[in-house]
Amino acid sequence: MPSRAAFARRIAVVLAALLALAALLFAADRWATLRAEGITDADARAAARSHAGLLTSELQKFRLLPLVLVEYPDVGAALAGDAVAARRLDATFELLAARTDAANLYAIDAAGRTVAASNWRLPTSFVGQNYGFRPYFRGAMRSGAAELFALGTISGRPGLYLARRVERAGRFVGVVVVKVEFDTLESAWARIGGISVVVDRHGVILITSRPAWRFRSIGPVSPAVLADARRTLQFGDAAPQPAPIAIDGPSARVNGADRFRAAEVEAPIAGARLIHLAPLDAALAASRGVVLIWGLGLLLLAAVAIGLAVRSAEKRRLQREARTRLEREVAARTADLREANAQLTVESQERAEADRRYRAAREELAQANRLGTLGQITAGVAHEINQPVAAIRTFADSGARLIERGGVDAARENLDRIVGLADRIGAITAELRGFARKRTPAGAGATLGSVLDGVMMLVGERTRGVLDIGISPQLRALQLAGDRVRIEQILVNLIQNALDAIADSPAGRISVDAVRSGEVVTLTVADTGPGVPLAIADQLFTPFTSSKPEGLGLGLAIARDIAREFGGDLVHHPAPVGARFDLTLRVAS
Repeated sequence: MPSRAAFARRIAVVLAALLALAALLFAADRWATLRAEGITDADARAAARSHAGLLTSELQKFRLLPLVLVEYPDVGAALAGDAVAARRLDATFELLAARTDAANLYAIDAAGRTVAASNWRLPTSFVGQNYGFRPYFRGAMRSGAAELFALGTISGRPGLYLARRVERAGRFVGVVVVKVEFDTLESAWARIGGISVVVDRHGVILITSRPAWRFRSIGPVSPAVLADARRTLQFGDAAPQPAPIAIDGPSARVNGADRFRAAEVEAPIAGARLIHLAPLDAALAASRGVVLIWGLGLLLLAAVAIGLAVRSAEKRRLQREARTRLEREVAARTADLREANAQLTVESQERAEADRRYRAAREELAQANRLGTLGQITAGVAHEINQPVAAIRTFADSGARLIERGGVDAARENLDRIVGLADRIGAITAELRGFARKRTPAGAGATLGSVLDGVMMLVGERTRGVLDIGISPQLRALQLAGDRVRIEQILVNLIQNALDAIADSPAGRISVDAVRSGEVVTLTVADTGPGVPLAIADQLFTPFTSSKPEGLGLGLAIARDIAREFGGDLVHHPAPVGARFDLTLRVAS
């Protein structure tokens, strides 16, 4: 019975160990999955924000064009039926499309007929085509502005249509349209990795790093939406088909097998969302690799602990056996002595001497036994630790080779340099992000000093040695009324123009000064360049007026509009040498 009980206990221990191992494996796999999902989620969120910022930057420059074009004189004349103005407008649109990388620019009259277009030379010209059925035309005529992502009915190419209503003498005479295509942006997304898509409010994919998914849907589309799309030819003749993607919260599968993690941010298109899918398998494999390394390490520690426990049990067993042998020997020797003592009762001296020799022999025996046991233990311990010591040496040699390849000191020095460079890049990119972000609410305010610091972060390298800023600390502390980023935009434009003006003059200089008068501060930007040609001085702030061969003539016009929006102004003053511009801004109360 005792043997059966012991066997049952051993079976129970084995089963408990197996259950514990299964629970540990499950927990390790769960930890690896959660870790991989966390890493991939962070990567997906970062990529989504980056792609949204890139898309926003791409659209910002194109959204300014319709605002400027509606004020262009030839636009109103062409929409009013002036054929000569329409032909001039063809050439103007063609030039602007080439310089801005817009896919097409065109003007549509109130009846929906295209009167001028940048592609007027091509067989696929929009001139004469009727787009009165397009939602962007109807929306712009009704509300003043409209946007629509659709497939071109003539070109067959997808793009975003930005439409703006044109008004003359209180009458709505037509619409100006800018078409933007995203081939370059989609290629950039594809090179970064993962899958990025922009979907509209109905779940139809508009922009994607996988062109085959365009105009497919990530969910069911209502029949009313499909009917409207077919009527307006928004997606061409075919209805959107389901994309091979299933998104369930942060989890996603492509083609029913590949696992991804999804991150979603708002896209800079009305009602649209940008979704980035980051592959999960690579991060999951890495996390499981970490778990495997930890598991092997724990197994090694467990093996060492078990070995020490076994060795300790063996030592105690040997000690028990030694004590048992000693007790038997003592008992046998005691019996002999008793017999001798009975035989030599009369010889007490000999008995005493025999007893002394017995005690000495017993002590020597005990000492010899202890020495023998110590030798056995020492040999056993040496054998037990020899294998882990060899393994430790192997790992140490491997680590030494890794250090020899990278170099600890060199690695530390490189990391110090990387930290320093990262701090510097962080400061520059922080300013660039601030400079490229959407405008903040009007009246947010900024000090003159912070505006100047932001400008120098952007143009400081180009102006080194040629720019003098003579503004006192008291003036730098003034709080300005207006958005800091947009005020920086004005100053950057003026300084860039000044740099272009003195580019061919080795001794050229630029100065920035300020003076306060009541609740107004005036910033003066002057250079020693050739100045503004008299032929264009009176039209300097008129759109498309520029003395630069490659200039669009929009910078100063936009800068003055920003200044006036904040209650100030931007004016040009003739100067004996070079050019001088005065920027007036209100001081915040």
